Amino acid sequence: MNGPRSLLSGVDFPALAATALLVLIGILSIFSSGVNSEGTVVSGDYLKQIFWAVTGLALLVILVLVDYRQIKDYAPLIYGLLVVLLVYTRLFGRVVNGARAWIGIGDLGVQPSEFAKIAVILFLARYLEGSVHDSHLRRIAASFGIVLLPMALILSQPDFGTALVFIPILFFMLFVAGIDRKYLLFLFLVCLLAGGLTILPLWEKFILDRPTRVLKVLYEAPYSWSILLALAALFGLALWGFLSFKKRYYWWISFVFLAATTGQGLALLAHKVLKEYQVMRLIVFMDPSIDPRGSGWNILQSITAIGSGGFAGRGFLQGPQSHNRYIPQQSTDFIFSIIAEEWGFLGGILVFGLFLVLLQRCTVIMRSSRDDFALYITSGIMGMIFFHFMINTGMAMGIMPITGIPLFFLSYGGSSLLAVLSSIGLLLGISARRYGS
Repeated sequence: MNGPRSLLSGVDFPALAATALLVLIGILSIFSSGVNSEGTVVSGDYLKQIFWAVTGLALLVILVLVDYRQIKDYAPLIYGLLVVLLVYTRLFGRVVNGARAWIGIGDLGVQPSEFAKIAVILFLARYLEGSVHDSHLRRIAASFGIVLLPMALILSQPDFGTALVFIPILFFMLFVAGIDRKYLLFLFLVCLLAGGLTILPLWEKFILDRPTRVLKVLYEAPYSWSILLALAALFGLALWGFLSFKKRYYWWISFVFLAATTGQGLALLAHKVLKEYQVMRLIVFMDPSIDPRGSGWNILQSITAIGSGGFAGRGFLQGPQSHNRYIPQQSTDFIFSIIAEEWGFLGGILVFGLFLVLLQRCTVIMRSSRDDFALYITSGIMGMIFFHFMINTGMAMGIMPITGIPLFFLSYGGSSLLAVLSSIGLLLGISARRYGS
C-alpha cells in the first residue's frame, strides 16, 4: 500500500507544473477578457474561474490519493450514470447557445457531456483490458458501441463539437490496444467520407463556382438513397466473391464498398440531425469571406487579434481587439486570441510548449504503466487533450473549423476545467503508482 510520501515521490511533477501554469494563464486571460476599452472590469468570470480552479485542484489531489485500480470496478456504474444524466439533460436541460446541454439550479450549472468523456475513457479502458483475447472485429465493434451511445445523445442536444471529441479518444485507445491497423483505416475512411459528404451541399452552394447536377445525386433524395442501396449491394457482391473464391482482392473491394456505404449512410443521417449553421462553420473555415458578418466574423476577428500581437504582444490588458469586444466568445472558444494578442508569438509558444510537455508526459506515463488499464486510460486522456488543443488553437488561427470546443485549462467554464483537472488527477495517480504495489 502506497503512503502519501511514497505517492508524492512518484507524482509526475513536469505534468503537474504544466497544468498549474496553464490554469494560471487561463485565469489571467479571462480577467483580461472582462476588461473593456476604458480599463473597467465589466465581468467577474475570473472569480468563478478561480473557484473552479481551486475545486478542480482539490479533485485532482483526491484522484491522486485514490488508487485508480479501485475505480475499475465502478467504471460501468460511472458510465451508466453519465448516460442517464445525458438523457435527462436532453429532455429537461437548460438551453445555452442553442444546445440543451446544461443542468442545474439558477446560475449554478453543469455540463454532463464534459464528464462523459472521462466516463467513456474509464469504461472503454476496462473493456479493452478484459477483451484482449477477443477478435479484433469484436473489440472494435464493442468499443464503437460504447462511444456511440453518449456521442449520439450529445449530438441530439445538439452539440457537434463535444461529440467530435469522442472520435480521437476512440482512435487513440484502439491504437494503443493493438487493434489491427486495417480496422483503424476503415474508421478513418468512414469519418473522412461522412464528413465530406455532410458538407457537400453547402460547399457546392457557396464555394463551387459552377454547381453541377452530378454531385446532387450524392445528397438529394431519392438519388442519395439509391446510391446507398447500390453501394450496399456492391459490398454484398464483393463479400460473396471473397467468401466463395477466397481471393484477397475481393476482401479489399468489400472493404472499400463497406466504408463507402457506411460513410454515405452517416452523411444522410447527419443531414437529418445537424443544423445548417453547424455545417456552415465548416464551409466558413474553407473561406471566411463567404459570411464576413455572420459565421465568418469569429474567424476574421480572431486572426486579426493574433496578427496584431506580433512577436512580443501588446502587453497585458492592452489588447484592442478583445477590450473593444470585437472577438465573440473571447473568454471561452477564442481565449487563445487574447493570449496571442497580449503576449504575442512568445505567449503562443509558451502555451504550445506547456501542452507539448503534457502530451510528452502522457507518453512517458504510458511507457511506464504497470497494467493495461492504466495504459488505456492515459491514451484516452492524451487523445482528448490533444484534440481539444489542436482544434481550438487551430480554430483561433483560422486553420481549423469552428466547433465550439474549449481550450482546456484556459477557456472560461467550470465543467470543462473540473473535467480536465480530474483527468490530470488520474494521470498523476497512475504515475505515482508505477513502481509501487
